[in-house]
Amino acid sequence: MVNKVEPAIFLKMTQDYPILDVRSPAEFAEGHIPGAYNLPLFDDDERKVVGTLYKQAGRDASILTGLDFVGTKMSGFLKQAWKTAPQRKLRIHCWRGGMRSESMAWLLNMAGFEVHLLGGGYKVYRRFIREEFSSDIPYLVLSGGTGSGKTEILKNLAKKGYQVLDLEGIARHKGSAFGAIGQENQPTNEQFENDLYKKWETFDLQKPVWVEDESRAIGRVSIPEPLFLRLRKSKVIVLDMPPELRTHRLVAEYAGFPKVELIAGIQRILKNLGGDNAKKAIQAIENNDFETAIKIVLFYYDKTYRFGLDTRDSEQISFLKTDSPDTEINTLKILEFCKNEKLI
Repeated sequence: MVNKVEPAIFLKMTQDYPILDVRSPAEFAEGHIPGAYNLPLFDDDERKVVGTLYKQAGRDASILTGLDFVGTKMSGFLKQAWKTAPQRKLRIHCWRGGMRSESMAWLLNMAGFEVHLLGGGYKVYRRFIREEFSSDIPYLVLSGGTGSGKTEILKNLAKKGYQVLDLEGIARHKGSAFGAIGQENQPTNEQFENDLYKKWETFDLQKPVWVEDESRAIGRVSIPEPLFLRLRKSKVIVLDMPPELRTHRLVAEYAGFPKVELIAGIQRILKNLGGDNAKKAIQAIENNDFETAIKIVLFYYDKTYRFGLDTRDSEQISFLKTDSPDTEINTLKILEFCKNEKLI
């Protein structure tokens, strides 16, 4: 049995129905539905040949060549499908929901699989998730100067059962010129959006979702525009922590990383720091004087942070002063404020 379903239903089907992405390995690597398995009908070179034939010689010629490529692979497709879905229930998609997915669905259906096709394919899935990000849900944006411990507070909120969308965690980047240090390689921008939605779809959209205040770009990836626009209009809670406390936190966080990586971070913002400041910061790092280096960098980031706040609606911003670097103390302070303001 083969059923064609829309994205909302396709994505909500249980894990008893594994997803087979039959696009080429290069397409899959660029971005895929989280958790999907790649079972390419054509490899990258074959896809190019078939696509070129379709444009130059028409549909029939491309189908014949495609059959030549696929014919010897059919038993392998079945073996992989049996291994991936021992219960013989599957979800399948290609790029547009056309010949590739329909051909694989036909083969697997003939072998006794229950198959659900994504109508419109991965292209429709991508459009669907971006539209979902524009949903009107209550976001609470946690802001504060660099080194305020915002990430730790968000993790603490998650442990306490609150809904948290960890943008930096999903992006694998901390959002600054030093944000890639100690992180895994970033996903593609396409995959970042897919991974964001995977987390986003688990939320109760009637309850607040906590996020960290970010610029649109987080390293090499960008927050989807519909989501970013929603965040820019949301309530912002600013944790106002003295610079000396933030400096101590940043020294503890970054002093253990290789100096060459820290210096590379300085060089990425050299124009903004100014030549003299950059030179002083680099010299301080080389002399193991991380506190001086961070104070220089923090001055620049604090200016950037204040500028970002100035571009927001001031009526949506609330400041909470703290004289403690303790994550639990600051988390409870934030929660108390939000409860008093009936934000949660």
